[in-house]
Amino acid sequence: MSKTIAIFGFGPGLGMGTARVFGREGFRVAVVGRRPDKAELHVKDLRAEGIEAAAFPTDVTDAAQVRDTVSAIRARFGEIDVAVHGAAGNIGDRIPSTLDLDVAGLSVPMALKLHSPILMTRALAPAMIARGEGTLLFSSGSTPRAPWPHLSNFGVALAAQHGYVQQLAAELSGTGVYAGVLNIGVLIGNSVAEELIDNNPELVPEGLDIVRMSNNELGEHYWRMYVERDSASVDVGFPE
Repeated sequence: MSKTIAIFGFGPGLGMGTARVFGREGFRVAVVGRRPDKAELHVKDLRAEGIEAAAFPTDVTDAAQVRDTVSAIRARFGEIDVAVHGAAGNIGDRIPSTLDLDVAGLSVPMALKLHSPILMTRALAPAMIARGEGTLLFSSGSTPRAPWPHLSNFGVALAAQHGYVQQLAAELSGTGVYAGVLNIGVLIGNSVAEELIDNNPELVPEGLDIVRMSNNELGEHYWRMYVERDSASVDVGFPE
């Protein structure tokens, strides 16, 4: 029987790369994104590659919508075997100095990178634990590993998310459910962020060298995490 992966916050970068890799391994793909038109385009592209997929337009920061979407995915595909939280912030929402960071400046990144992952987990973990199997994967950035003050508010939110996933993984130990976060120290190919930076290079601080990686390569990292299940925190793109 085919398995199902649900990608929350699906985009053309990490979302599409991960969907391709899992889809080629026989997974059906639930495309969970905020904009219905974009979600349908992603589904069309996946189907053109022979991957079974369906769109589930959702605001992943809204608890009721997340719960309803999980129910809709189960009705269409059955139980969700793997869930990936890949929602990314807009670089335009950054506060480029930690000294300028205030509480209000955390509202968007905390909703997106901490509260939304918690919503996804609460909607999925109980059934996974009851079945004794399942995988919850999350995306993070550079700041938990290499603090970047020019991404101050997102850095704080990502550090909080990292702590949450580590605690979650520890509590899930022995249940058959695996949780892990991929700390991404690269600019993702075909992503919205890559397009924005290419069109607005002034957004990157002078002297900062940004490494790039294709979205398919990052999807392979998630596949290895799913198969190996041996670390709750995996780094990619950082210098040794």
